[in-house]
Amino acid sequence: MTFLQITWEASPEIFSIGPLTVRWYGLFWALSFYIGYEIMRLIFKREKMGQKELDSLLIHIAIGSIVGARLGHCFFYDFDYYIANPIEVLYIWQGGLASHGGAIGIILAMLRYYRKFPHMRFLWTTDRLLIGVALAAFFIRMGNLMNHEIYGYVTDHPWGFKFIENVSAWLRGADPVFTEPRHPTAIYEGAGYLFIFTSMLWLYFKRMHKLYEGFLSGYFLITLFVWRFVVEYVKEVQSPFEENLFINMGQILSIPMILLGIGVLVYTFRTKKPAISIDSK
Repeated sequence: MTFLQITWEASPEIFSIGPLTVRWYGLFWALSFYIGYEIMRLIFKREKMGQKELDSLLIHIAIGSIVGARLGHCFFYDFDYYIANPIEVLYIWQGGLASHGGAIGIILAMLRYYRKFPHMRFLWTTDRLLIGVALAAFFIRMGNLMNHEIYGYVTDHPWGFKFIENVSAWLRGADPVFTEPRHPTAIYEGAGYLFIFTSMLWLYFKRMHKLYEGFLSGYFLITLFVWRFVVEYVKEVQSPFEENLFINMGQILSIPMILLGIGVLVYTFRTKKPAISIDSK
């Protein structure tokens, strides 16, 4: 580390046993589901909700987030390639997940869950679920950091990171090739998402009795995607076609999420339904 740069040499791999390799990115994904489940288990126990509803919810969210994130990457960022090579949509181990697609997948999964358990009101459930989702967003960005990916433009700020460009070759024994110092946008985003998680957790345990149903959902959508929109200004584009856009794809996809969050808050303050109650079964 020098005054004007940080050489980031962290390995994406934790350890290998024969052909099996455990990566930080996969560990962070697993942690996000495990801790998210534990948070929801505590909340459901606190509010005397059933285990069947909880287990089904987590299955829906796991499938919806992973499928949505993968399809979002394929169709939002590299459509021409994947339409020509559709089988590679299934090659999730090669990387390529989009948070906006994951958000859409979670919404669709929640709609299906609500049809199965209509007594679990939609916004009541998302208010609690999105606490864990905010933490998952933090973990995913830390996985991106360990993978030396999703970084920003060249910077002369003291916290600029020199990332390894040829990660795959480096892991096979080649000498590392470093970028110029760049904005560590994974850290920027992760810090914002961690703040959103802790603030939502505080609101739930300390202020939920004063809130209306849907407030946390609207708060999540607005704060997370506004922060994502802002960070995109210093983040390198993920696909060449974005270079000719006035705002990049990440910002374009954030706008409807922000508007949805505003719509949820408008609905919340019009209905004024207490946040701590739920219809009995």
